[in-house]
Amino acid sequence: MSKKADAALHMIDLIRKKRDGGVLDADEIGFIVTGTASGTIPLEQLSAWLMAAWLNGLTIDETRALAVAMRDSGEKFDPSRLGKQAVDKHSTGGVGDKTSFLVAPLAAACGVAVPMISGRALGHTGGTLDKLDSIPGFRSALTLTEFEAVLGQCGAAIVSQTPTLVPADRVLYALRDRTGTVESPGLICASILSKKLAAGLNALVLDVKTGSGAFLRKRANAEYLAALMVATAEAAGTRTVALLTDMGQPLGRTAGNWIEVAECVELLRGEMPEESSDLRELSLRLAGWMIHLGGGTKTADQGYWAAAGALADGTALKLFLEMVKAQGGDLAVFDDLKVSHKPGATQELKAWKSGYVAAMDTMELGWAVQRLGAGREKAGEPVDPNAGIEFHAKRGARVEGGQPFATLYATNETMLAEPVERIKRAITFSDEPPETVPLVSHIFAREDAEAYLRDAIR
Repeated sequence: MSKKADAALHMIDLIRKKRDGGVLDADEIGFIVTGTASGTIPLEQLSAWLMAAWLNGLTIDETRALAVAMRDSGEKFDPSRLGKQAVDKHSTGGVGDKTSFLVAPLAAACGVAVPMISGRALGHTGGTLDKLDSIPGFRSALTLTEFEAVLGQCGAAIVSQTPTLVPADRVLYALRDRTGTVESPGLICASILSKKLAAGLNALVLDVKTGSGAFLRKRANAEYLAALMVATAEAAGTRTVALLTDMGQPLGRTAGNWIEVAECVELLRGEMPEESSDLRELSLRLAGWMIHLGGGTKTADQGYWAAAGALADGTALKLFLEMVKAQGGDLAVFDDLKVSHKPGATQELKAWKSGYVAAMDTMELGWAVQRLGAGREKAGEPVDPNAGIEFHAKRGARVEGGQPFATLYATNETMLAEPVERIKRAITFSDEPPETVPLVSHIFAREDAEAYLRDAIR
């Protein structure tokens, strides 16, 4: 232990230091994380420090120290007994972002173990665990022993943090959602990587969103976050790559809880609706990288085609259903996907103009989904598994006034009006089709990330 660690540290001093633009060292970061995990630092002080960190930013060294300290704030999972390379995927969050339900079984079908520790709704984005909760009986709160057993049986498991796994992040994650301090590259990076590093991963694929529905809407900020996460994870010994992907529109055709699970099951069954083509393509590309980094193929392109094979022959669907059953889910819910969807209120929104869908303010659409009952305003609030939006037209589509544009599913009739107005504000129509936006615009490997950070001025 360093001499500084032996010296008395006080949270109010660290709040002031960060508030005034100072840089905290590893001992000071460790003090905050230890106090967070033990509950000895009051929530109001943690909230103040988060705001100071959000306003002034975290340096690269602060971010790395925070990620490692949070990783070490509780027990860690050891996947070595599985006899496979442990590889995971993580997204920085978006609207309709449901690739986890596809990439986990796709990668597992190609021989890698996928120990996926996921979270709940944060801000305008949906939560993987909230979506899985729409499956009757599904348990995401597994012990580490149960987690390992499901992985051994199915090759993949999607779970929540245990009370003893990265406990500091659980506290800070909830506080960020309630204090308006979500959109911070350093805090996002440390939160994501603390959980992933605690899972003992051999490799990690990051899906970093950019565009109107991303937490970091400016491309430069998204690039910085991607580079920061890759470099931080690589420094901790985990092979990592980040794909910069488009969140200028919802991914796929649905945004909500059950309807997103249902859309993924349709794809796993071999259905190929046009409005879901971007979801299918991105999932195959992410899974391809996971398979490649896990040693299954020599290149990511070969991994893509291996994943496509597992999708086509039904292997991925079989593994997904096995995983759901192993985690307590009732498979009968998949017998008829429409019958299982029972929203309290439904409204079909018809196009209010004619023209091409030129742009979508996806963050505004995310808040519309949240207001329908699919998200939460306070930590611990229940969410409606049947709430959400199904889009019948996406960016670039030509629509005529009066044709169906979206179907809204709400908890009750009174919750429909505000989301309708939000959708109308979020959509821009034009007389000419918009330029095509690439689904994946850049890929950061270790060398690219380190070079970017050297040149970055922050």
